[in-house]
Amino acid sequence: MQIILEPIAIVRNSGTKVDDRWGGVESTIELLPRFGPDALLGIDEFSHLEILFSFDRIDPRTIVESSRHPRNNPQWPKVGIFAQRGAVRPNCLGATIVRLLGCEGRTLRVAELDALDGTPVLDIKPVMQEFLPREPVRQSAWSREVMEKYWEVKK
Repeated sequence: MQIILEPIAIVRNSGTKVDDRWGGVESTIELLPRFGPDALLGIDEFSHLEILFSFDRIDPRTIVESSRHPRNNPQWPKVGIFAQRGAVRPNCLGATIVRLLGCEGRTLRVAELDALDGTPVLDIKPVMQEFLPREPVRQSAWSREVMEKYWEVKK
C-alpha cells in the first residue's frame, strides 16, 4: 500500500537544529497558495493546534526500524522506535501541540513548534479537550529526563 501526502503549509522561523530549548520559539505556518484564507476560518476560536509535519531533512540511511537508546545515550534504556518520539523513524512524521498566537489571512502565528524553518506541514488540527487523554498520563522515567529541558527557553 502506498500513501501519498502533500504539504499544505510551510514553517517559517529562526529555529536551528537542536534537541532542547524549544520554549519561546515563535513560528509562522504559511498555507500554500492553493488554500485560501477561508481554510483557516474559525481557527482563532481555539487556543491550541496540533501540527503534523515531515522531518524532511532526515538522511534515509539513519532511519531506525527497531530499537535504540533515546538520543543514542547509553545511560537510557534501549527501547523500540515506536516507544520514543525521535525524528529518525519510519515515515519521518512529527506531531506537536502548539499555542495559537494569531491568524491573518493564510498565515498562523504559533508558539513552541519544534520544527525547522522550511519544514513541510502535512496537517493542522484544532486541539479539543475531548481528544486529550481522559485519565492521567503514564510515562517512563527516562522520557522525563529526555524532556527535562526540551521546552526550556533558549538563553
